Amino acid sequence: MSTTTAPISGLARLLVQHGRLAEADIEAVHVAASDGKTSFIEQLIQSRKMTGKEIAEFSSQAFGYPLLDLEQIDDTYIPQGVLDPKLMTAQRIVPLYKRGTRLFIGISDITNLQALEEVRFQTGQQIEPIIVEDGKLLTLQAKLIEASGASIKELQVNESDLDLQGGEEEQQQEVSTVDVDDAPVVKYIQKILLDAIKAEASDIHFEPYEKFYRIRYRQDGILREVAQPPLAIKEKIASRIKVISKLDISEKRVPQDGRMKLVLSRTRAIDFRVSTLPTLHGEKICIRILDPSSATLGIDALGYDPDQKEALMHAISRPYGMVLVTGPTGSGKTVSLYTCLNILNQPGTNISTAEDPAEINLAGVNQVNVNEKAGLTFAVALKAFLRQDPDIIMVGEIRDLETADIAIKAAQTGHMVFSTLHTNDAPTTLTRMLNMGVAPFNVASSVILITAQRLGRRLCASCKQPVDIPHEALLDAGFTEADLDGSWTPYKPVGCDICKGTGYKGRVGIYQVMPISDEMNRIIMKNGTAIDIADQAQREGVRDLRRSGLIKVKLGVTSLEEIMAITNE
Repeated sequence: MSTTTAPISGLARLLVQHGRLAEADIEAVHVAASDGKTSFIEQLIQSRKMTGKEIAEFSSQAFGYPLLDLEQIDDTYIPQGVLDPKLMTAQRIVPLYKRGTRLFIGISDITNLQALEEVRFQTGQQIEPIIVEDGKLLTLQAKLIEASGASIKELQVNESDLDLQGGEEEQQQEVSTVDVDDAPVVKYIQKILLDAIKAEASDIHFEPYEKFYRIRYRQDGILREVAQPPLAIKEKIASRIKVISKLDISEKRVPQDGRMKLVLSRTRAIDFRVSTLPTLHGEKICIRILDPSSATLGIDALGYDPDQKEALMHAISRPYGMVLVTGPTGSGKTVSLYTCLNILNQPGTNISTAEDPAEINLAGVNQVNVNEKAGLTFAVALKAFLRQDPDIIMVGEIRDLETADIAIKAAQTGHMVFSTLHTNDAPTTLTRMLNMGVAPFNVASSVILITAQRLGRRLCASCKQPVDIPHEALLDAGFTEADLDGSWTPYKPVGCDICKGTGYKGRVGIYQVMPISDEMNRIIMKNGTAIDIADQAQREGVRDLRRSGLIKVKLGVTSLEEIMAITNE
């Protein structure tokens, strides 16, 4: 045996002794693991010399310990709070179940005696190790740590998403002069971000005023104050967030935009879009929480009625044309568009998007961040897309005539184009394009469907209660006599611990889905008004936002006052 074998021990030595791997291969894996700061087993799997299943089966046979497939257990029965999350991560172990004074733990490297000793010391229990696959161990570990709320170790910046517009060297020099490693501030920001994710907030507002400083979450569309930290730390909070987001911390006179990422576990990370705004008493910071999982929920989770879903699916499945989504800021337009893109995202399809900035990362989609300072506008990106052999193009927003013209030409020349506009409903979207200067013929020959949408608060299923609303009030709200047949009951919000006393939990989409018919095209060609188009849409059975909302009231999904507030007709 060569002298290089001396440092090899534990599982590695046994693999060599049993002839499963050559000594040279083991040495190479050891070196790679050391250089990459990964475990021996993880590196062995990455080298493709053995699979996680093969390693687990070998360990079970060689050491005589039981083998368990973690995919076959219900993790809801795993004891909570038994092991410190730091110990679980450092030693690659998970608790499985507890029986009397015995604690059964899952471990991928049974030769890691230090892990067994530390668990025994920390818990005071008799430890019963069970061998599991390393990859499945990490997946379960991530679930347990995330559920415990103790997973946050550090904020990490996603290098690929940095806004690198100018002044980078000066910025880095400035960073070194600022006390950005103030541990209490760092931990406080991490807690605020984690609490916001747990509370399913969409935005976090850090707001400085003359005599106080407050932090608010936007939950279910409503802003709620969650903290008032000391006014003295407002500069430290702003500086820390700007450093992580790669913003210029020396510039406090103009607004800035950036991004950052919070790593929750090995399998989940949340992106944040950061915006700073100079105010009278300091920099106000707004952080938008961008959860990529929202784009993969599926179209059924968004709240489309069956006929609306059918019309939308028919439109996006066509080979060319333009589909527009309209609504105010925060109405869920981006999620709707990305849900459609996710459906169309197939190996045989080339999809390109231009956004300001890209909010949701979607594998298989070529995403471009608009950078007007550098000359990369929506129009410039669109022109480039057309030279990239595209099938589907998504433009974050049509803001001007040049962008509208290029998008329409793309739709007319065999491409499917998705985009958004800021209008109140579907019919006014068409007249908005005409007012931009787009020729009526171009609008009529390209736009195939328009969806207007709002987000309404969903009633809490745990505490909602039936409410008696006068017949006349229901008629005034938009219900017909045929609707009021006594077969359904409206509900009201009450409030409980689950919904934090608001009576609402989550949000649901309210939609007006308007396919563009031949008759609507004739109205457009004759320079008809939005009222003319709306009347024709009604004749064709297209429900407006109020009518779609009333259906949600009949189904008990939301309350009448919520629909009255968000449709506001």
